[in-house]
Amino acid sequence: MSTRTPGTPGADDGPAQLLTVLPAAPGTGPGGGGPVTERADAARNRRRILDAAARIVAEKGPDAVTMNQVAHASGIGVGTVYRRFGDVSQLLWALLDDRERQFQEAYMSGPPPLGPGAPAGERLDAFLDALVDRVAEQRAILLAAHSAAPRARYHSGAYQLMHTHVTMLLSRLRPGSDSALLAHLLLGPFSPDLMHHLTVEQALPAERVKAGVRQLLALRA
Repeated sequence: MSTRTPGTPGADDGPAQLLTVLPAAPGTGPGGGGPVTERADAARNRRRILDAAARIVAEKGPDAVTMNQVAHASGIGVGTVYRRFGDVSQLLWALLDDRERQFQEAYMSGPPPLGPGAPAGERLDAFLDALVDRVAEQRAILLAAHSAAPRARYHSGAYQLMHTHVTMLLSRLRPGSDSALLAHLLLGPFSPDLMHHLTVEQALPAERVKAGVRQLLALRA
């Protein structure tokens, strides 16, 4: 998988390249440059590592994932596991990558109102609704990755693309505003720890969280 730097997403409502979850994914050129072709054996090892980690998450939860356990379960040396993923946090983020690609495709090039073709306000509402569902669906892994490296979220390709997308929508809704800062502040409540507190500890249904986000946006409209 590779990390690419797109232009402003949605600027012309056309398709855009996708960023992956990892800031510097395996298969990326030196310094995060252009993508390189991954060898077949390296791709197979990567798949075995991810499948083993997914089995551990399914059976015991993300907190049970360690690099040693993943190496044992995959039959691949622990040194190779570390070289491919760095640490548990990056491995957990990598597990989210396939689902993240689907989410990116939906809001970058899918049908409206989440995708191009709807007014900016409708797209923003649809995006935030989908983000509530996205975080709730993958809450356990997101929370574990966030706990292992709290600031890694803001340097991931997934967050950078979401931030750019929300910045674009806000700049259309409020021309002249500090849309880049507002996008960070708007995405802030979607951190895994707060969403865990709201949906698990407070047992709030997703629809109530979505309604709350809309009410927050309308307070000073």
